[in-house]
Amino acid sequence: MSWTERELEVAARSDELEVSSRRSDGSLRPAVTIWVVRAGDDVVIRSASGPGNGWFRRAVTSGVGRVSVGGVTRDVAFELVDDGGAHVAWHAAVDAAYHAKYDRYGARIVGSVVGPTAATATLRVHPRG
Repeated sequence: MSWTERELEVAARSDELEVSSRRSDGSLRPAVTIWVVRAGDDVVIRSASGPGNGWFRRAVTSGVGRVSVGGVTRDVAFELVDDGGAHVAWHAAVDAAYHAKYDRYGARIVGSVVGPTAATATLRVHPRG
């Protein structure tokens, strides 16, 4: 399943997304508010605190959850995208999307979600159902 163009545009123009991972019993964990970018046809989220951040670890472990952004709510799958090989150019595009959208907050803040360290804490978000 793919994002619609409208959903991609909503993610592109919205500053924040609510992300919840699913517990093993299927219930949703409390939502966490994070930044979101569109990179091509992908909706992408990164942990500003790296891969050890609780919400990020739980999303990777469960692999599924729900996101809400700009009035759009979707059940999703989370795909961990490694930071090497064929993904180097993709991560550069994600970095550029974060810079274009959030540089107004300053280099220190944007620096937490761009670059090689941030690439290790990157999830591609896929709609389900």
